[in-house]
Amino acid sequence: MNKDYYDVLGVPREASQEDIKRAYRQLARKYHPDVSTEADAEERFKEVNAAYEVLSDPEKRSMYDRFGTDVPNGFGGFDFGGGRDPFDIFAEVFGNLGGFGGFGQATRSGPRRGNDLRTSVEITFEEAVFGVEKEVEIQRQEVCPTCGGSGAEPGTSAEQCPECRGAGQVRHTQRTFLGSFVNIVTCPRCNGKGTIVTRPCHECNGQGRVYRRRRIKVAIPAGVDDGVTIRLTGQGEQGERGASPGNLYVTLSVKPHPYFKRHNNDVILEMQINVAQAALGDSVKVPTLEGERQITVPAGTQSGAIFRLRNLGIPYLRGNGRGDQLIVVQVAIPTRLTAKQKELFQELAGTLGTEAVVEEKLGFVDRVKEALGL
Repeated sequence: MNKDYYDVLGVPREASQEDIKRAYRQLARKYHPDVSTEADAEERFKEVNAAYEVLSDPEKRSMYDRFGTDVPNGFGGFDFGGGRDPFDIFAEVFGNLGGFGGFGQATRSGPRRGNDLRTSVEITFEEAVFGVEKEVEIQRQEVCPTCGGSGAEPGTSAEQCPECRGAGQVRHTQRTFLGSFVNIVTCPRCNGKGTIVTRPCHECNGQGRVYRRRRIKVAIPAGVDDGVTIRLTGQGEQGERGASPGNLYVTLSVKPHPYFKRHNNDVILEMQINVAQAALGDSVKVPTLEGERQITVPAGTQSGAIFRLRNLGIPYLRGNGRGDQLIVVQVAIPTRLTAKQKELFQELAGTLGTEAVVEEKLGFVDRVKEALGL
């Protein structure tokens, strides 16, 4: 379902980051499962957090404004909210307050999912148009192969944490602007594991994870644009104690083409013809993304005229079909003439007269906009 995250938070589309955060704080307090008595509180809480996750991030908000949450098929996945634990987001905004006044509920605990990773890859204009498979190299944390992630030297095992007695959590009473409550937090000695390692693994030094360099293949679909980010689910760092891994986000950088320009899904090409071709008409070859094509330039073609080649533009990400190629013709005025050419132009000038004509015409930019239907 294509959700309206602005509607979820009850803010207008032009809302500032402060407005979004203020709306989130009010709704998150209202629907937090530890205090709300509404039947659908947990689902509403998750929905509010998913909306805030997207709209509080300028990059994600920009992508959401363009695409909504209706992810293009086969696109590897944009991260349009819901990727993080909603209680982690709540803890970041409220300072890890956990339970609410008088209820004594615990902060959501347990193994944390792995960290997300980000990288970028540069592709050519043609690769963006037709799609391509690329490899990116990343460095990420993975389960230590020597100790299997336990952190203990092979042949030994972890022991129960004496501070939390294996619970992984300790209790504290705290006063905040929300009231007094019992806050159950992660044990600082064992970091929530409930166990401590007395003889650390020699390879990972007791961390249970090691850094490895990996080459990951990225399927880039046809029609992507500069700045688009592709999500590779599960290709981030390993989670703690069997928790799900993070994601890998690959941002695309498209190199400019020597002569093709992109406007949405249309390709624009500027082409020069000489005065004789413009006056008498001609059949000329033009480059396209599919190779050369022949077009007919009619007699009397003016500088700035636009010709359209259907379905030779950029493929649509969200559906079938392609845009068009627009050829903007510029009449090139010669700056150097041979004696013969000068003689012929002088003869022509005598038949055309010398009176200048002033008339109102669309400018170049206006003509392009008109051709694009803007």
